[in-house]
Amino acid sequence: MMGRKKVLITGAAGRIGEVMRQGLRESYDLRLMYHRTVREAAAGEEVVRGSVADLNAMAEAVAGVDAVVHLAGDPAVSATWESVLEKNIQGVHCTYEACRNAGVKRVVFASTNHVTGLYEEEGMYTTWDMPVRPDSLYGASKAFGESLGRYYVDRYGLEVVCLRIGSFQPDSAVVERKSDRILSTWLSHRDCVQLVQRSIEADVRFGIYYGISGNTRAYWDLQNARRELGYAPQDNSEHLV
Repeated sequence: MMGRKKVLITGAAGRIGEVMRQGLRESYDLRLMYHRTVREAAAGEEVVRGSVADLNAMAEAVAGVDAVVHLAGDPAVSATWESVLEKNIQGVHCTYEACRNAGVKRVVFASTNHVTGLYEEEGMYTTWDMPVRPDSLYGASKAFGESLGRYYVDRYGLEVVCLRIGSFQPDSAVVERKSDRILSTWLSHRDCVQLVQRSIEADVRFGIYYGISGNTRAYWDLQNARRELGYAPQDNSEHLV
């Protein structure tokens, strides 16, 4: 009988990281990677500290794990080139390279809807396989992470699932919204946990999927996430209007 998988979460102190820590701990043994802000480990958790842009630190962090949920990076759409170069581009390269060297097969990469943000600006419904059209250096850095993941899959046999995260917010952000965009782009906490867990377990070598709830007004396509990952969102922003 196989034991529980061990999963590394990078960026564990971030908004998504905190929710993943709570949502995945019942299914996996967790190793939490922090950089500056460090939380105390709970039962069944390990804590490591370091920068994802440091290959030696990443080598230590991935040793002995079955999968990596890579959330670390600069999440600001307004991020500077210097910041995305270190935190997003160098960081994702070190993550893939450390996994390759250690024989870790599965990486779940937190990408962003901003990889295709210019389609949204033009009001176009977007599917995962349309050419990337980043709206920022941040979006371009995440597009690089997707492309680099494809390279590591084809060249080295890694398995990479890229999630283009939408508006990851609590229910209250929908109820108290200042604009209706979130009604299209919302990703609830519990749907995010489900999507990440499906991404860890699904029988796929490589895939790019939009990360949103089952929103009636969605303009990013979820069909391949439903079909290939078995993702079945439980929430719909419309129910909070």
